[in-house]
Order: sequence, then C-alpha cells, then structure tokens
Amino acid sequence: MFSNIGPVQLLIVLAIVLAVFGTKRLRTLGSDLGSAVKGFRSAVNDADEANEPTEQLSESSKDANFDNTPVKETRKENDA
Repeated sequence: MFSNIGPVQLLIVLAIVLAVFGTKRLRTLGSDLGSAVKGFRSAVNDADEANEPTEQLSESSKDANFDNTPVKETRKENDA
C-alpha cells in the first residue's frame, strides 16, 4: 500500500501538514507526545519493579511433594 510512496511525495505531505497546522502547533504536539511516551515508560518500569519477588524461595519449597497425598476413590458406574 505504501510501497509506491517516495521521498518527493513525503515532502509534499509534510509541506501540506505544515501549512495546515503550523510549526508551533506541531512543536507542542511533538513535546506532548514525547512526555506521554516518557510517562508510559516510567509507569511500566515502576510496575515491573513492584512485581519483582522480594525474597527467593527456599530450595525445599520450589517443588511440591505429592508422595503422601490421599487417593480419591473412583465411583464405578452401574448400568441399572
């Protein structure tokens, strides 16, 4: 779809955007977008730091031991 767009077409689109919005509005839009991305990154980093485990699991608690669990009795179905 966009494979036929060349550098000349991009310059024409840029000139039209500058004419419609102006440089001041585009500059504020860019700074607002940059601050939003920075805020998003800091929120993601804060969430990652909050989800990290604070203490390591001991060696005995890593795997569950199912050797001494009671066995459930299975009910046989009767065709009566």
